[in-house]
Amino acid sequence: MSVQRTIQTVETHSGEPMRVITGGVPPIPGSTVYEQMKWLQENDDQLRKLMLREPRGYPPLCCNLIVPPKHPEAAAGFIIMEQIEYPVMSGGNTIAVATVLLETGMIPMQEPVTEFTLESPAGLIAISARCRDGRVQEVTFENVPAFSVYQDAVIEVPELGQVTVDVAWGGMFYVIADVNQFDSLELVPGRGRDITRTAALILKAAQDQLPVEHPDYPGIGITIAQLSGPTDNPHADRKNAVMVASGPIDFDTPASWTGGVDRCPCGTGTCAKMAALHAKGELQLHQPFRHEGILGHVYTGELVREVRIGDRVGVVPTISGRAWITGYCTYVLQSDDPFPDGFTVGDIWGAQEDTTGALHAPALKL
Repeated sequence: MSVQRTIQTVETHSGEPMRVITGGVPPIPGSTVYEQMKWLQENDDQLRKLMLREPRGYPPLCCNLIVPPKHPEAAAGFIIMEQIEYPVMSGGNTIAVATVLLETGMIPMQEPVTEFTLESPAGLIAISARCRDGRVQEVTFENVPAFSVYQDAVIEVPELGQVTVDVAWGGMFYVIADVNQFDSLELVPGRGRDITRTAALILKAAQDQLPVEHPDYPGIGITIAQLSGPTDNPHADRKNAVMVASGPIDFDTPASWTGGVDRCPCGTGTCAKMAALHAKGELQLHQPFRHEGILGHVYTGELVREVRIGDRVGVVPTISGRAWITGYCTYVLQSDDPFPDGFTVGDIWGAQEDTTGALHAPALKL
C-alpha cells in the first residue's frame, strides 16, 4: 500500500465532535504557536481539508493539532482548525485537548486537580482539570481577554429585515442576535436547518456592515454567528446556538446560507456573550454564567477581572466544561486517492469557493 500521509488522532466530543491529532505531522516552523499556525495555513492547508472534509470529516467537525510548546511555561501547544478558518482560540477545543493530553498520559495526571498551561495561537491558557479514577471530570481554563465591539447595533439582513445584534470578541469575533426577534424560531435540534439559515444571513450582513479590528490580529473579522435565547433549564441562565459556516456566504447564492450548528455550548462564544452582557451592565465580575448549548449541555463561565485591550475595556473570562473521548484512529491518504484534499457535496455542505474565488452552488437537475 502506497501511503502519502498517516495521521493518528484521538476522537472526542463535548457535544461538538472535536478531533485531536497526536501524531503523523512533521515539525512545523515557527518561534510561537501562532507563527506555526500561520505557516500551516500558508504551506500545508491540505491537513485541515483532509481532516475536516469528507470522507474523513463532516461540517460540524473541528480539529486540533498538538505541537511541542514554544513558550517555556507551557506543557504543550495546539493549533485549531475549522471548516473555513484557523481560529486563534476555541473553548470547546481547549477542553478537548486538555482531556486528551491527560487521559492519554501525554501530561501526567494528578488527582484530584491537575494544573498546567497550554500555548494556543492566542497565547498562554491556564488549565485546571478536576480528575478522578484516571478520568477528567471537568476542565476550567482562563481565556484570553474578551471585549465588546458593538452593542444593540441594527443591521439590514436580506430575507429578515432589520436585526439588532451585539458583536464581541471571545477568541473569535461573534455577531450575537436574540432569537426572540424571529417568530417561532426555537433553539432546539429539530430547527437546525432554520437556525443555520438565519445565522448565516446575519453573519454575512454583519461582515458587510460592522467593521471590526483586533489590535493583535490584523485582518481577522467577524467569522461566526450566535443566536441567543432564554432557557427552561434550571441549571442554565441562557441558551445559545452558534453557527459555524462550512463555506463562504453569498446573498445571491441561497445554497451558501448554511453551516453547522455547534453541538457544544461554545466556549469562546460564551466568553463573547459574557463580554457583551458586561458591557451592558447585565453581568458583573465573579458572577457565574451558565450557558446551555443546543443539546442541553452546559458550560459555566465567569469574568474574573477587567483589563485594557488597546483603547477598549476588556474582561478576562474563565470557562468550565467537559469532553469525552470516543475513539482512537489512524487516518491515511493513499497516493492514488483522487481527492487528496477531501471533498464536499451540496446536500449537507454550503456552496464552496474554487481557486478563482467563484462560488459554486449544487447544480439543479430537472
